[in-house]
Amino acid sequence: MDHRNRFNNTNINTNFKSEDGEVAGSSFDLPIDITTDKLQLICNAILKNEESVPYSFFVNDTEITESLIKALDKDTLEHTEKVLDIIYQPQAVFRVRAVTRCTSSIEGHAEAVISVAFNPDGRYLASGSGDTTVRFWDVNTETPQFTCKGHKHWVLCIAWSPNGKKLASGCKNSQICLWDPEKGNQIGKTLIGHKQWITWLSWKPLHLDAECRYLASSSKCKLSLNGHLQSVTCVIWGGTDLLYTSSQDRTVKVWRGEDGVLCRTLQGHGHWVNTMALNDEMAKIAKERYISAKGNAPERLVSGSDDFTLYLWQPEEEKKPLARMTGHQQLINDVQFSPDTRLIASASFDKSVKLWDGKNGKFLATLRGHVNRVYQIAWSADSRLLCSGSSDSTLKVWDIKQKKLLFDLPGHADEVYAVDWSPDGQRVASGGKDKVLKLWRK
Repeated sequence: MDHRNRFNNTNINTNFKSEDGEVAGSSFDLPIDITTDKLQLICNAILKNEESVPYSFFVNDTEITESLIKALDKDTLEHTEKVLDIIYQPQAVFRVRAVTRCTSSIEGHAEAVISVAFNPDGRYLASGSGDTTVRFWDVNTETPQFTCKGHKHWVLCIAWSPNGKKLASGCKNSQICLWDPEKGNQIGKTLIGHKQWITWLSWKPLHLDAECRYLASSSKCKLSLNGHLQSVTCVIWGGTDLLYTSSQDRTVKVWRGEDGVLCRTLQGHGHWVNTMALNDEMAKIAKERYISAKGNAPERLVSGSDDFTLYLWQPEEEKKPLARMTGHQQLINDVQFSPDTRLIASASFDKSVKLWDGKNGKFLATLRGHVNRVYQIAWSADSRLLCSGSSDSTLKVWDIKQKKLLFDLPGHADEVYAVDWSPDGQRVASGGKDKVLKLWRK
């Protein structure tokens, strides 16, 4: 780093650019050793923000963490006469604090807890179990609230409606039930039609279905949207009314939501496709937030497979992937876009979590610390933290900016299958083979 010292008193011509490539103001000279604090002040002034907004800054895909000079490579330093683009990204104004301790270990389920999920506004928490029940828990008192009986086999998946007023659950006996979280009652009749167990549930986004009347389900058998040759592992209802399905036949298929017509088949994986995530997750709140999350670009979809790879797609427009993402050494069990859609996290049976760029699929970091399979991951609402649950019976909380382990959370007596972070950032819920639901707080 000594070669940088001779540039400390040098100025460099710079542009501030948004993520979409729009230049803010005109170019001007900055001292090459300017700190991030001063970049914050200048950027807010250029953008004429009435209140200060926190930003992250990047040059040539490298984040400026201390000063500009420390983020520049030798070639850029040698050619300071060129205009340097500084990319600014707004951060979440609020900051989620990492959970550090277990505040409740709630017994009640008689078999393994397979799924846990907070509803979109964080008022309710639900879990599904091998004991055939769905349970609702009081988030404030951290105690059991309702036990819902209707399934005759293991409850394999649950999904909240975007308005938070209904919960759907699917079981190994091919049945789907809807539940009222306020009363713990079943809504309507049990939904039947699948022949084998339910693998995934996905509601139509709120801005397309304000009353939350439409739900898509996938099963170990083929979808009624016939086209897959083997079991369907995951289904997601996109913000432009397209359905995305992944399968053990190694493909992802894109369907029109209005009539079920197959639009295109995405091929590339060499083994089962286990999991997918879409970059429009914030569509659950409203159309404005959907547009904000999606931006001007088409929806992006990421898929993870038994072939140890992930693929990044723009499935609305083309069959060819944007990126093939390699590095995992075993199958990928879970993949999630960060709430701000800038990052992708993937969890694998190779004991690691990996981070990728949400726009181009570029590999960023490997998070190591687990000593056995990683089953599920959950982002904090501010995209700064990530929680992972593992077969090693622990949860781990990761600092995404520093790309390091913040807290190790032991406490479960067996494998941790399910993890979710509340929308308000206050709690993490986890469940697993020990039949116990645990709540974690700061």
